[in-house]
Amino acid sequence: MGTRAETIEFLVDQLTALPGIRTRRMFGEYCLYYDEKPVAFICDDELFVKPTDAGRAYIGEPDEAPAYPGSKMYFRVSGDRWEDREWLAGLIDTTAAVLPAPKPKKPKQAK
Repeated sequence: MGTRAETIEFLVDQLTALPGIRTRRMFGEYCLYYDEKPVAFICDDELFVKPTDAGRAYIGEPDEAPAYPGSKMYFRVSGDRWEDREWLAGLIDTTAAVLPAPKPKKPKQAK
């Protein structure tokens, strides 16, 4: 099915309170980054947030599901929760706060 561009635009708009939000198309779907940390995937118009203890405490009892066939379990955030900008931004911020910083990329060697 794939994720529609309108879905990505809506989610990014809902997260405007968080500077440094961006998405990147990956394998036909999208990865959501906050402060250059990959915090979630958007697959088939659904939001899957990386599971963390902090995120679990924030959500309460999360709905867990694989983001794509064969993936590990993620917190699936239903579309009705996307409407609450503050709650959604809080979840993404809470999740990113406990994720490690991305490793610096090695410079490419000239041949």
